[in-house]
Amino acid sequence: MNRKVLNPWVLIPGCAVAAVTTLAVVVRPWAAEAGDVAGESRQKCTSSVPYTAGTGGYHTYRIPAVVRTRAGTLLAFAEGRSGGSGDSGSIDVVLRRSGDGGCTWGPLQVVAAGKGDTRGNPAPVIDPRTGDVVLVTSYNSGDVTEARILRGEVTDEQSRRVFVQTSRDDGRSFSPLREITPSVKRSEWRWYATGPGHAVALARGPHAGRLVVPANHSIAPPAGSPDTGREPKYYGAHAIYSDDGGLSWRLGFVEGAYEGRNNANESSAAQLPDGRMYFNARDQLGTSAGNRLDTYSSDGASTQDRAYEVQPALDDVPMVQGSVLQTAGERGRLLFSGPSVPTERASMAIWSSADAGRSFVKALTVSARKAGYSDLVQSDAETVGILYETGVAGPYESIEFRRMALRTLSPRGE
Repeated sequence: MNRKVLNPWVLIPGCAVAAVTTLAVVVRPWAAEAGDVAGESRQKCTSSVPYTAGTGGYHTYRIPAVVRTRAGTLLAFAEGRSGGSGDSGSIDVVLRRSGDGGCTWGPLQVVAAGKGDTRGNPAPVIDPRTGDVVLVTSYNSGDVTEARILRGEVTDEQSRRVFVQTSRDDGRSFSPLREITPSVKRSEWRWYATGPGHAVALARGPHAGRLVVPANHSIAPPAGSPDTGREPKYYGAHAIYSDDGGLSWRLGFVEGAYEGRNNANESSAAQLPDGRMYFNARDQLGTSAGNRLDTYSSDGASTQDRAYEVQPALDDVPMVQGSVLQTAGERGRLLFSGPSVPTERASMAIWSSADAGRSFVKALTVSARKAGYSDLVQSDAETVGILYETGVAGPYESIEFRRMALRTLSPRGE
């Protein structure tokens, strides 16, 4: 496995962890994963910065995704962009691991090397049967752009393709990339994106154990459309799933109205306490009055209960990716994260729903700084973490991890 190394620890004021200055001195880089740092130390830690632009051999880090393994390790994935901050070119999928709840992070690992091409949109999930980390990612040639793919100006080899990898050692190493495109992408689709953000392992119901990855795609403009030859955005949403721990994959529901009113893109998912799945998506330049869309599935993402519709309770969110998380417990709430300024990517916030996503109330503003993409994870029974893009001058200066007490994410402190 290829590896690039950053300073192996990012230290947060108040965390009782000794500083080190060189990798050679680190004799316990994974000490926390065996028994965790003392509870007192973890309680004092509120945030950390696993990725900073211009470090580790990358110009920019973007597109965060985070999961908690069976051993309690947090895995923070991102895209490491070499040539600039743009979405095309030489891009790797990278990873840092934390054994102390996100206070400190181990060395940077390259999980999927682009080698001049674009690999990204990480969608990790933990297989509940084995504890394996299953990672689904997207690919395209580094020589093409999203605009060219949307216009159909590329070959199948250059266009968007889908790959899967597995880790059986708590994220320390991953299997080689294995392509699953023929199983999950229709021949007429042009653009294709997994997630981004964590995928979902179903915990209850007849499909318990199923791994579900929310995704999206685009098609060619309809015949006679004025968009022909331009950069059309006829987006649709779909899901893919595996019932055997990521060995084989199938296409689930496909929403393909392509009417331009609700253009579902960059979707995230959660399983609700009643067993249904909730999907929340970015509305990509749709004509409807809203930037967030949602839907439900009662059969493990095989079909939709209804088409994607506008979620008006999230009107403050600009056109951007967001994350959803169903928290554990009898009174667990459905959370949503995203920027909270309608006209720009700024002021990351958390919304809470007590009615399975029918309505949301803003529960917490994480930061007033610039902010972009995000991903939510429940790191223990009392704590939720958010891995999100942020900065002062712009939203892509760093990827920060913020720890939040679960009780603070209820509007009434329930």
